[in-house]
Amino acid sequence: MPLSAPAPRESLHTRQIDCRGYRREDGLWDIEAHLTDVKSYEIKSEWRGKVAPGEPVHDMWVRLTLDDNLCIQTIETASDSTPYAPCSNVAENFQALVGLRIAPGWIRQIKSRVGGIKGCTHLRELMSVLATVAFQTIFSLREKELMATGDRKPPMLDTCHAWAATGPVVKAQYPAWYTGE
Repeated sequence: MPLSAPAPRESLHTRQIDCRGYRREDGLWDIEAHLTDVKSYEIKSEWRGKVAPGEPVHDMWVRLTLDDNLCIQTIETASDSTPYAPCSNVAENFQALVGLRIAPGWIRQIKSRVGGIKGCTHLRELMSVLATVAFQTIFSLREKELMATGDRKPPMLDTCHAWAATGPVVKAQYPAWYTGE
């Protein structure tokens, strides 16, 4: 169900985040995010001059290459458009994330390695979304294996309302793990 009709308004800012997950031929996984910010009006930048309406203020990319354990094997960032010249100077700092595993404490680890002046707020914000996309990409395939055996606890069990052990989704898909009634 979409949102209700809004009050009359003027669009000023649009942020788009596109995320994709890929299985590679070598057995690794590529998880990518692309962020763009555009304004509906012209802005002036000391570094870029005039930024026309619809032209990206931010146009940024991140690619994480992960193994089956969600451990970062490689990371690549690109900042095609930024409001300030020094923004792209932090790309190399994100190499500090290689070896980090997407697991509890993920965001805390990101902040400790590329937080503050060591990183870029927008690239850092994408890390939370990339973690979700990694789970959706990798565990959706692992879930098929789990359903075939039924002997391991489903990874999504009790992580949200829909996946409650007492709910209809678990009852239908993982009856052995259903605790309702």
